[in-house]
Amino acid sequence: MAIPFDRGYYKQPFVKLVSEYPGEDVYPVDDFRTEWGPIFHRGRLDGSARVLIVGQDPAQHEAIVRRVLVGTAGKRAQGFLKRLGIIRSYVFINTFLYSVYGQGGGTRHIANPLIAAYRNRWIAAILHNGSIEAVIAFGGLANTAWQDWLASAAAAEFGSSPPFQHLTHPTWPQSSAHTRAEQEAATTKMLENWNDGLRALKPAIQNPDVAGGLELYGSAFGPEDLPDIPPDDLPPGLPSWMRTEEGWADRKGETVLDKRRTIVVRVPKGVLPTQT
Repeated sequence: MAIPFDRGYYKQPFVKLVSEYPGEDVYPVDDFRTEWGPIFHRGRLDGSARVLIVGQDPAQHEAIVRRVLVGTAGKRAQGFLKRLGIIRSYVFINTFLYSVYGQGGGTRHIANPLIAAYRNRWIAAILHNGSIEAVIAFGGLANTAWQDWLASAAAAEFGSSPPFQHLTHPTWPQSSAHTRAEQEAATTKMLENWNDGLRALKPAIQNPDVAGGLELYGSAFGPEDLPDIPPDDLPPGLPSWMRTEEGWADRKGETVLDKRRTIVVRVPKGVLPTQT
């Protein structure tokens, strides 16, 4: 059986975009993990995407597979798209090409005009053929990024913009809570926000991958809300366990510098047969 995969960047303008990305002169090394390289997108770049999702910045899992939003946040976003009837026709980009390092780095650089200019080139390329029917920003920085696009001269050339929703970031419950009870309450609050987004965006999707009525979230995520990342979103040859939510990559080190320099990748339990 043929295993699908992402062919990568083989057509313009994306070939030009990935060959002209900004480096440490734009993304200072004190605030971004530039040593792990830029990570550009996930999803369709062939004009078939119906939904554009803007995230915030890549983490350790993304640094390994070279695509954005492939961990917990990505799986939750994937489940949201599924409720819109979108299982393949989407494209993800991030506010920042590189992982933010330390506290406040993203906020300090969200107004950087050079970062915005490059990001807006990606948005313009994705919107170019007019297939995008909705835009989602997950998190405050992503919302700022989209508002920056709307205020740009490039956006004015497109005329009207697709319907848009600013939604709570998928991992906000974990980052905002200190106890399990707080995390559960935060998840319920986030899913209420996501339900508002579903109500607003469902009518805007005129060409879903799968037809169906509006199905809202309950108070917590169910197994069906956490689909694996599709293989055709990732480069060829990656093992299937890299598409799961298992925490298979982690930053570890005895010192701050060692931890920054090191990502430990471990095959999850259950993948290998039990040794006797």
